[in-house]
Amino acid sequence: MGTKPRAMPERLADKLRQIRLALGLSQAEMLSRLGVQDLIVVKQISAYELGKREPSLIVLLSYARAANVIADVLIDDALDLPAKLPSATKHEGVRRRKT
Repeated sequence: MGTKPRAMPERLADKLRQIRLALGLSQAEMLSRLGVQDLIVVKQISAYELGKREPSLIVLLSYARAANVIADVLIDDALDLPAKLPSATKHEGVRRRKT
């Protein structure tokens, strides 16, 4: 293990916010939906969405399950969330086109 902090995906915060808004949930409701009340508090949802904090792997997995996408979609900046959330089937993301 290195001593440098790991790089956070640039689009992660936006994707987490998109998921919550697509589900029509407040931050408190999102916390409940994720089922991680024993791990984090509501203020952390805001910190994740603002890119101030990075969620743990357990929290990321909970977001992916709530959106019905594979976790790679959240982590990989080259993958986009599906247009409709939660996805009807387990979604593997769509590669972004380079412009």
